[in-house]
Amino acid sequence: MILTDREIQIAIQTGAIIVDPDPDLSFYSSTSLDLTLDGRLTLFKEPKGGLAITIDPSDVQYNHEEILGETTSPHDIDPALGYDFKPGQMLLAWTKEYVELKSQSRIAARVEGKSSLARLGIGIHLTAPTIHAGFSGQIRLEMVNHNKFPIKLRPGMKICQLIFEQTVGTPVRGYEGRFAGQTNAKKG
Repeated sequence: MILTDREIQIAIQTGAIIVDPDPDLSFYSSTSLDLTLDGRLTLFKEPKGGLAITIDPSDVQYNHEEILGETTSPHDIDPALGYDFKPGQMLLAWTKEYVELKSQSRIAARVEGKSSLARLGIGIHLTAPTIHAGFSGQIRLEMVNHNKFPIKLRPGMKICQLIFEQTVGTPVRGYEGRFAGQTNAKKG
């Protein structure tokens, strides 16, 4: 079952779903809640001439965060200038909002793109839309610009939507995967 705007609002009011900061009423549609873009992006580095890198996720020593640390760099969007998202570029972004889905609330979610951006060629989550029951943190977005033109990204723009789903029962344990508690907090 997909929650309607009314049920999402009730779940937020009762603490079954936490969204911080509190969403404005304009962020609700009939069956989803819009989230906005945070000001920090993670950009993939351009390979240097003559250097070939192959990533092997099946290697027993593979650690995705270490690999991302070596192949990406953080970028803060200048609010006045925005960021020109180039054609064919992939980047990682964050939602501004912190989201928590209490395990006992029997709610999971899917992050989906917004049709207004999809029609411009922006893919928001590639193939990783699931926000598990028990998740807490900011949502990391895997974004690609499929357009032939750059598209301006700005902090605070509506970037994606959450579709909340009722689960059948509660999980034995809450989400404990590698992305539990993720945030874009600056390190260091």
